[in-house]
Amino acid sequence: MKLATLCYVRHEGRTLMLHRVKKAGDMHAGKWNGLGGKFEGGESPEECARREILEESGLEVGPLELKGFLSFPGFQGDDDWYAFVFLAYEPRGELLADPAEGHLAWIADTELTQLPLWAGDHIFLPWLDRPGFFSGCFVYQGEALAQHEVHWYGA
Repeated sequence: MKLATLCYVRHEGRTLMLHRVKKAGDMHAGKWNGLGGKFEGGESPEECARREILEESGLEVGPLELKGFLSFPGFQGDDDWYAFVFLAYEPRGELLADPAEGHLAWIADTELTQLPLWAGDHIFLPWLDRPGFFSGCFVYQGEALAQHEVHWYGA
């Protein structure tokens, strides 16, 4: 089992996304993702989110908003993954010029679902802008979404 964060940094109607095109053997190759990654020992979800955002983008962020919790059983033939989904605001600092995993870009919030994303992302990304909390379970066979279950706990 792997615990992770998935973070969407927001600023002036845009979201910072990572186009995963550099890392050999990357399970996300060619896709656009939010920032995030695995927990380190003893970290809270918020500490993990802030560390991963800084490591992957060079930015520090202000407030975090927990928006959801996702599970990915046996993702890409690996362990079960569980991810806390955050929105992050008030980015400060300079973007990394050459991140290790891909290219960073600020994408208009209204254009996010037009990017090459995992199929499940198309389901939950619109919920980032709604009040409330979501959870979901996404089962993939290769890159195809085989089944999913989602729950919305709207305000």
